[in-house]
Amino acid sequence: MLRKLAIGVAALLGVAAAAFIWLYQEITTLRSERVSDDLYVVQAGGINGNVAVLATAQGAVVVDTMTFRVQGARIRELAERLAGAPVQLVINTHYHLDHTHGNPGFPAGTQVVATQRTLDNMLALDADYWRGDNAGTLPNDTFAKERELRIGGKTIRTLYLGRGHTNGDLVVLFVEDRVLHMGDLLFNGRYPSVDPEAGGSVEAWLETLDRALALDFDRVIPGHGRVTDRAGIERFQRFLREVWEIAQQAVGEGLSLERTQDLARETLTSDAGFESIAIPGLLRIDRDFVVRRAYEEATRAVQPTGPAGSRGS
Repeated sequence: MLRKLAIGVAALLGVAAAAFIWLYQEITTLRSERVSDDLYVVQAGGINGNVAVLATAQGAVVVDTMTFRVQGARIRELAERLAGAPVQLVINTHYHLDHTHGNPGFPAGTQVVATQRTLDNMLALDADYWRGDNAGTLPNDTFAKERELRIGGKTIRTLYLGRGHTNGDLVVLFVEDRVLHMGDLLFNGRYPSVDPEAGGSVEAWLETLDRALALDFDRVIPGHGRVTDRAGIERFQRFLREVWEIAQQAVGEGLSLERTQDLARETLTSDAGFESIAIPGLLRIDRDFVVRRAYEEATRAVQPTGPAGSRGS
């Protein structure tokens, strides 16, 4: 009996070890794709956000740093290899961990650009991670509307275009390369996360995408999914608009959330081919998730307010 138990435990440990090795390789193996002569998109497995690396005559510019410190360190090594010089600048598109928790893989004091709202969200909603040594790679160059930088002959415009995924997302326009990094304001072929706790809004997202489409670019790096173009933004916007219209109609007719989700399954067409984002047992972002976020937002919009303008009970 003891021998069988020992064999069983050894087998379980072997499976766990194999799973750990596979997961470690999955999240630390970086894949790079050239988007323009000097610009690369870097991806890894799992839910990690897309990273951009711009090679300049002065050094590298990195947009977003994925989920783990080890990934940030790998991104730094890759960026310095591609540019042939040290990383000069890191940009965080927003506060979520799959775009920022790799920051500590860079030296403390590295110039990190973000919107002030993103820094506020990091300190208010993710404060535990940013204590101690990790605080040295928090954003230290923040802005409200726009920040333009010149590095190694390249122009990098960081712009806050409005609410959507959160209330602090920025986009990065690589001017000479004619590439726009949208961060999580664009999920290409994936169902998007909407973060109302951080000021996210399906309704506001539509106008924010209009402002992005008014910029001058050819190719687009999304926060998740494959590199695309202007048509990719327009398709994503059509999906959000259709979801918002369904939610508004449902709330106006007094439908339940469950009936609204049924209605979306019956009528929604703009998400053909979209993929869910999931971590088993922890997270699933799919059509029902997005419809629920829109329904909750539409419901809040029609709730009566008290005399002082606060929400009634």
